[in-house]
Amino acid sequence: MNAATPQTIHRVMHEIKRRKLTVLRVVDLTPRMRRITVGGPELAGFISLGSDDHVKLFFPQTAEEQASLEGLELSAGLKSTSLPPMRDYTPRRFDLKTGELDIDFVLHGDGPASTWAAQAQPGQTLHIGGPRGSMVVPDMFDSYLLIGDETALPAIARRLEELPANRRATVVVEVENAAEEQPLQSAAIVEVIWVHRDQATEDLLKTVEQLKIPEGQLYAWVATESALSRKVRRVLLDTHGLNDEWVKAAGYWRLDTSAEE
Repeated sequence: MNAATPQTIHRVMHEIKRRKLTVLRVVDLTPRMRRITVGGPELAGFISLGSDDHVKLFFPQTAEEQASLEGLELSAGLKSTSLPPMRDYTPRRFDLKTGELDIDFVLHGDGPASTWAAQAQPGQTLHIGGPRGSMVVPDMFDSYLLIGDETALPAIARRLEELPANRRATVVVEVENAAEEQPLQSAAIVEVIWVHRDQATEDLLKTVEQLKIPEGQLYAWVATESALSRKVRRVLLDTHGLNDEWVKAAGYWRLDTSAEE
């Protein structure tokens, strides 16, 4: 760790830049998760310091929205009447040497992002903006607790890949069924608990309630449906007595709207 880097959780802001990238590859990771690799010269200078960073993806539906994306810089803004639908996604992996960025999409059947991802082919283009900033979590914890559903898997997988060998991580992920489980790689010692929605006996909140929390300093990260994330956070604080400053809970989607991830 660089001596100038704060030994605490901190936010780093980035210059907002819009990029037009080209679809390079499309790979299905599971029946409902598709990885789309985009890239090109405009990826140069891309910065993402946090495993749960978000980029804004633009999905124009009309000729006017497409023209706005093609003709205006994000820094100059877009007219509200011509703003295309936008969704936030995690940069799953990026490589500036090869000019590649991986984004994983949940194919949930509706919404502009899922609809676009379902038909994406190499050669198509995708406009992205950001990340606006990064929440940097220094390697100052003994263990990590990562909780979420399939929308959180890109951030969880990226966090695990960044952990050193002397750390431990407990991961709880809710997915539709066993076919949606993904291999998770890490140098750390990792325990993964999969919760399947198609099994009436399995429940994410109950699973979290029954967890055995390891000793030492622990960082907990939660991302799932908004109301459920709030409930999980309360369990971590009230039932397990975790440090509020070291628990981050985010709502990645709402039951009445399309998934954001």
